Amino acid sequence: MIKIKFNTIDEYIGAQPVEKRATLQKLRCIIQKAAPKATEGISYNMPVFKFEGLLVYFASFKNHFGFFPFPDAIIAFKKELTLYKTSKGGIQFPADKPLPVKLIQEIVKFRVIQNKKKARLKRLKNNK
Repeated sequence: MIKIKFNTIDEYIGAQPVEKRATLQKLRCIIQKAAPKATEGISYNMPVFKFEGLLVYFASFKNHFGFFPFPDAIIAFKKELTLYKTSKGGIQFPADKPLPVKLIQEIVKFRVIQNKKKARLKRLKNNK
């Protein structure tokens, strides 16, 4: 099996099966809207958004879309995530169901606030 190395989110989405591309693009737009100052990239060969550090990853799998907002977000949104399979740092959104737009936006905004706080603390520590 040949493994493709992606350089952009456009390349990543373009390489996915046709039936998954619209949902991946929608997920990308949801993240962009919730974190308009975030920048896009590829890390671990998956789409990533960065803002004051790593913000969230996402990826396409056979039967679901993975959304990776890191462990603190999984803990903070535990009640809201009961309908989804979760791991320490990730959430699985079933491929045959609509994305939970509002929930994804709330999680991304939570991560923006979290990263802002971490960056502020780091700057304060470095200025001492």
